Amino acid sequence: MDCETLRERIRAGDRKAFRSLFDDTYDSLLAYTTTFTHDRESAKDIVQQCFTNLWVKRNNLGKVSSLRKYLFTMAHNLFIDQYRKEQSRHQLYDELKIQALSDRVHESGAEANKRTKKLIAIIEELPPKCKEILLLNKREGKKYHEIAAQLQISIKTVESQMRIAYKKIREGFSKAPLFLFFNRFSVKILKHGC
Repeated sequence: MDCETLRERIRAGDRKAFRSLFDDTYDSLLAYTTTFTHDRESAKDIVQQCFTNLWVKRNNLGKVSSLRKYLFTMAHNLFIDQYRKEQSRHQLYDELKIQALSDRVHESGAEANKRTKKLIAIIEELPPKCKEILLLNKREGKKYHEIAAQLQISIKTVESQMRIAYKKIREGFSKAPLFLFFNRFSVKILKHGC
């Protein structure tokens, strides 16, 4: 089937044509994306998103001359977006860590103890899966892709659960000007309480 026919059949909602494109393109798109991510699981998430976007936006494929090129360009752009978000997040975390370290210099032992107890209480209130993912990351030092593999879930699910945990912690500390950040020392303190 030529490219134009395939494109028009997909635009018309032909699932067999879409499956044909998927079967012909998936492996090479995954290999290409893995060269950027250096992580097969992250690459799989991006490739899945590419095919999902293609299907959802199939009505807009009229001007697309090559579906293959379109998918590869989309994979590259999704990786760039993800990379920028990750860099922005790391920069924010670095700034917050510096501020937290500065604050700790002036913190008394009683305040640190109060903060630790409050953190333990907040973590105990998290939904079970959210708590498990947070502690795997912060207590055991596992990376998101390692947690995803261990729990047999997607990296996106891990990221989502971590966002929920951080949001709950921020909300728990919103009335007190105590920003909490995790490091191996503070996580060791939590081992006994969580």
